[in-house]
Amino acid sequence: MTSAENGTSAAGAPAFKIYTGADPFGCPLKDALVAHLHSLPGVEVVDLGTDKYYSVAEQIGRLVSAAAASGGSSPETRGVIACGTGVGVSIFANKFPRVYAAACFSEGDAANARSISACNVLTVSGMNTTPEDAVKILETWLKTPFKAPCPASGDADWPDDIQDFLDNAPKEMAAIPNIASSCAICCLRKAITFEPVEIMPGGEMKIARESPTSAIVRFKAGSVEPAHHHTFGHDLLVMKGKKKVWNLTKKESYDLEDGDFLFTPAGDVHRVKYFTDTEFFIRWDGDWDIFLDEDLKAANEAIDKELAGSGN
Repeated sequence: MTSAENGTSAAGAPAFKIYTGADPFGCPLKDALVAHLHSLPGVEVVDLGTDKYYSVAEQIGRLVSAAAASGGSSPETRGVIACGTGVGVSIFANKFPRVYAAACFSEGDAANARSISACNVLTVSGMNTTPEDAVKILETWLKTPFKAPCPASGDADWPDDIQDFLDNAPKEMAAIPNIASSCAICCLRKAITFEPVEIMPGGEMKIARESPTSAIVRFKAGSVEPAHHHTFGHDLLVMKGKKKVWNLTKKESYDLEDGDFLFTPAGDVHRVKYFTDTEFFIRWDGDWDIFLDEDLKAANEAIDKELAGSGN
C-alpha cells in the first residue's frame, strides 16, 4: 500500500483522500489515474494495488463507508476502482452503507452520478475506456458538486421541486441499508419477463441494455450450451445456481456457483453444463451475438465423457 499527499488544496477547492484499486483487467487504467491524481494539489492517494475484483471493491467500499459513517471528514474520502468492465467492482463496493458507486463511461455519466446521487466511488472499465478518456471522467467526477447542473438537468440548475428532492435524498439514501440491502443486479431481476433463447434449449434471457448488451439469463437444471463463441468478450456473475464452463480454446474448465465471476475473451469457444436451476448477469463488450461450433448431441456426448472421466 502506498500513500502520497500532494500539497494542500487551492483556495475554495475541495481536498480529497482517495482510495484506489483494481483487478488485473483494470490495473493499467488504475495506474494511469493514480499518476494523474498524484499531479493534483490537495489530493491524498492511497493505492491498495491489485486484487480480485470483488476483494478490492470490498476493501475500498468498507473504507469509504467508515469515513462516511463518521459524519464526513476533511479531506473528503472517496474511492476509484477499475476492473475489466467497471460493473463488477461497483456491485461489491455498493454493498456498504453510504457508498454510492457508479460505473461511468463518459464525462456525462460522471457529472450525472455526482449531481444526482452524490457518487463517492467512481468505477471505470479497463477494457473499454482509454486512459485519456478516463482522466476526463475522473476530473469531471472530482469537480462536480452534488446537485450541480449536469447533462440530466440540461446543464442548468435543477428546478425547485427537484432541488427539494435532492436536499432530502442523502438522509433517505443513508437509511436504506438499515431497512433492506439489495444489489443492483437483484433489483434489476425483480418483476422482469424472460424470453426463451431459441438456440439454447432450457435457456431464457431478458435484455437489460441493448448496446453494449447486458442481460439476466437463466437455465434449467440439466441444460447444456453447445460449444459456441461470440464476437465480443463477456463478464458473467452467477446470482444463484451451479454450472460448469469448459473453455475449449484455452483448454480450461471452471466450476461456478453463487457469487462467482468469469470473464470469457472474444472468440473463445466454450460449452456449458447447468447442474441446478441457474441465473446469472452477463455483460458483453459489444452487441450480443452467438455462433455455434457444435450441435447439442455432440455437446452432450462430450460433457458426459468429460464428467465420467473426472468422476463427477
